[in-house]
Amino acid sequence: MPVNRHHILVGIAATGLGLMASSHRWTAGVLAQTGPSVFDHNLAVRTVVSGLTQPTSMAFLGASDFLVVEKSTGQVKHVVNGVVAGTALDLAVNSASERGLLGIALHPGFASNHFVYLYWTCTAPPPVDPTMPSLRECADPPQPGADSSNLLEVPLLGNRVDRFVWNGLTLTYDRNLIKLHAFQNDATNGVARGNHNGGVIRFGPDRKLYIILGDNGRRGQLQNLVNGPFGPGQPDDQFGGPEPDAAHFTGVIIRLNDDGSTPTDNPFHAAGARMGGEVGANIQRIFAYGVRNSFGLAFDPLSGHLWDQQNGDDSFDEMNLVEPGSNLGWVQIMGPVARVAQFKAIETSPAFFGLQQVRWSPENIANTPAEALSRLFMIPGAHYSDPEFSWKFAVAPAAIGFLNSRALGPQYAGDLFVGASRPTLDEGYLFRFNLTGNRRKIGTDDPRLEDRVADNSTKFDPTESETLRFGTGFGVGTDIQTGPNGNLFVVSLSGGAVYEVYRNR
Repeated sequence: MPVNRHHILVGIAATGLGLMASSHRWTAGVLAQTGPSVFDHNLAVRTVVSGLTQPTSMAFLGASDFLVVEKSTGQVKHVVNGVVAGTALDLAVNSASERGLLGIALHPGFASNHFVYLYWTCTAPPPVDPTMPSLRECADPPQPGADSSNLLEVPLLGNRVDRFVWNGLTLTYDRNLIKLHAFQNDATNGVARGNHNGGVIRFGPDRKLYIILGDNGRRGQLQNLVNGPFGPGQPDDQFGGPEPDAAHFTGVIIRLNDDGSTPTDNPFHAAGARMGGEVGANIQRIFAYGVRNSFGLAFDPLSGHLWDQQNGDDSFDEMNLVEPGSNLGWVQIMGPVARVAQFKAIETSPAFFGLQQVRWSPENIANTPAEALSRLFMIPGAHYSDPEFSWKFAVAPAAIGFLNSRALGPQYAGDLFVGASRPTLDEGYLFRFNLTGNRRKIGTDDPRLEDRVADNSTKFDPTESETLRFGTGFGVGTDIQTGPNGNLFVVSLSGGAVYEVYRNR
C-alpha cells in the first residue's frame, strides 16, 4: 500500500524535525525567503523573540510580557521585552510526532487567581510488549524526568490538561483536569504512531475551557463508525471500543468547567446521563465530535462563535463553524457532503490510497451524500453541518486566530487568519478570511470561491487560494493571537520564533 504522504508531511511539520521542498510556488519565479513578510505594503513583520525550540503556543501576561511553550523540551518560557527572562516550568514530555507540550491558556480571571492551563503529553517507561503501554496514566502531580521522542514511551492516557499557578517567576502544579488517549500501536494496524493529538486549548466567552483532540488513529463511534471498523461485537483495538470509554475518547472538542468538572449545559449532558458509566461521563463532556485532526481552534471575538481548522488526509482540509452538538463528519465525510464522491475518488486513487488506519479502507467511503449521512453516529441532540470552507486537495493549514482590533487597519478588524503546517519558511503562508455580516459564513469576492471550496488540482497546490493570501514565510504557524497592542502575533514552530505583524505607515 502506498505511504500516506499527507500524514508524514503534517507529522514532520508538527515536530519541526525536517524541511520538505515543494515544486509549487504562489507565483512563478519566487525564490525562497529568509523570513516572513506580508503583502500589504502598509504592514510589516518583526521578530519579537527568536531562538526558541519548537514553540507551539503563547499567552500574554501584559503588554510586552508573555509565556510561550516549547513542544519538544516541555518548557514554558517567560518572555519579557523580547528576551527570554527565564523558564517557568519544565515538564517531562513525550514529543514523538505530534505530541509534546502543545497548548496554553490563561484563566479568564487570571489577574486575581493566576491560573495557567497546559495541554501536554507525559512520558512512560518503554513497554515490554510494544502493543501494551507500560502505564495507563502518569502520576499526579507530574514528576520530573527526561523528555522522550520514542513513540512507545507514553501511557495509554498520556495526553493531559493540567492547571498551574503563576507566581510571577514560575508555575506550580495545582490539579489535573482530564487525561486523554495518547498511545497508538494496535495489533491490527501494526504501526506505532503519535499523531492527531490536537492540543489547542481555549477559554470561551462563557468562561468554559475548550480542548480539541484528534482521532489518535481510533476508528470507533466518535469517528462515525457505529459498530467500529470490524462490525457488531468486534472491538476497535486491543483496549476495546468502539464505544467512547477513556481509551477511545478521541476526535472531539471537549468543554469543561475551569476545575475540570463537566458543565450541566453541555449539549449531550442528558444523553450521557442516560448511558451512565465511563462512556456516559465522556459523552457528557463533548461539545462536538467527528474530528480528524486539528492544529487550530479560536473564538470569534465579535460573535462568540467557535471555529476550528481540520486537516484531511489527502483531501478536503476544512474550516468549520462549530456549534454545540456538532458532528463534524469524520471518517464518513470530509469536505462538503455533496463532494463525498470526490473525497472517495482522491483517497482511493493510486497516489493517495489509504486513510492511515488499515482497519477502515477508503473503499468503504459512501458513494452518495445520502448514504454518507445515513451512516453517521448521531448522539441524541447531534447535528451535522458542512464546513464553511474547504480545499479539494490538502494544503495543510494549522493555527487559526481572529484579529480583535483595528490596529492593522479597519479592513482587517475581526478577520480570521490561518497559518500553515508546511515546515519550510517560504511555504509558511498566512491566509486571511473575511466573515459575512452575521459572522457565520466565509465572505469572498472571488467568483471561483462562491461554493466555498478551493478546487486545486493536487496536494499543496495553491490554485483558487491566491486571493486568500495575506503573508508568506512564517513556516509552521502553530498559534495566532491578537496582542495587547492590537497587533497580530504568529508563533512559528519551524522558525523557533514569535513574529509580530504591525502597521508601518
